[in-house]
Amino acid sequence: MTNTQLIQKLSEAHELKKDEYVQLISTHTEEDSKLLFSYSDKLRRRYYSTDVYLRGLIEFSSYCKNDCIYCGLRRSNINAQRYRLSLDDILECCKEGAELGYYTFVLQSGEDPYFTDDKICQIVSEIKKRYPDRAVTLSIGEKSRESYQAYFDAGADRYLLRHETANAEHYSRLHPPELTLENRKRCLRDLKEIGYQVGTGFMVGSPYQTAECLADDMLFLKELAPQMVGIGPFVPHSQTPFKDMPQGTAELTVFMIGLIRLTLPDALIPATTALATIDPIGREKGIQAGANVCMPNLSPMSVREKYMLYDNKACTGDESAQCRRCLERRLSSIGFVPAASRGDNISFITKRINAE
Repeated sequence: MTNTQLIQKLSEAHELKKDEYVQLISTHTEEDSKLLFSYSDKLRRRYYSTDVYLRGLIEFSSYCKNDCIYCGLRRSNINAQRYRLSLDDILECCKEGAELGYYTFVLQSGEDPYFTDDKICQIVSEIKKRYPDRAVTLSIGEKSRESYQAYFDAGADRYLLRHETANAEHYSRLHPPELTLENRKRCLRDLKEIGYQVGTGFMVGSPYQTAECLADDMLFLKELAPQMVGIGPFVPHSQTPFKDMPQGTAELTVFMIGLIRLTLPDALIPATTALATIDPIGREKGIQAGANVCMPNLSPMSVREKYMLYDNKACTGDESAQCRRCLERRLSSIGFVPAASRGDNISFITKRINAE
């Protein structure tokens, strides 16, 4: 099949074979991208119109017990600036976010043993008590099924856990031996079974990645059927073994967003900060390719530059209100609007209503 035929096939069947994904990823042209985005934009509008959902991101701890080779927060980085926010700090961020009109709070951290299950449950339940109409998303790494259940029972609505790569050999080249793709997939399946809206995703252009690796990612996404998919380009950090590796490209990242939209039509897909970091209009390109979520930072200004997963992270110097206004202008310039709602996955909510 030609690339045009493959794109048309994906737009209708919402899946391809591995070799077909490989062909599109490795041989697509600028014209192929334009065709893909025409389909992905139309499909996103069918499910979510021109709404873009803004999630207030709170990065509450930069400590991490893991040693992932690509990450600036890895435990071996002795130059990393570590901090932890208190419950009061987190609630103050939520207060500011609620005043700015955010209907989701995303609590993200390294895998920090200080934040026990009891502490996480206390944070979640306190936020839900004060803001019952807001969604709480956790992004705090690999845990036991029992821990995930406890957070869910405390009121957490969603969980983000990027698989980073669905190719086991590639996974082993990005992570220390104690972390395995098998366990990462176990976590994601546990989260789905418990009842979370689940988000996963991967880096684009990470070291040793091939088109075959990215095709494996697409097949895994189709199998898992997550409600959210977050992808971003690999951006190196100067204090990691990958410091001299080339970064991923905005072009391929945006192309993969289009493929994800056609593969998972109802997915919530962020235009990530990493994409905005390597391209001044990366967020806009991501939205136009099929993304429909942005996650502006609500963390206190005093800690933003300490949460450095990669170098030169965008928007660390913007006040929260300033960032909100900037996003509104940027979205308006390309014909999109910030939605005043939680922005749940539409199919997830429909299934839950039908089940009740």
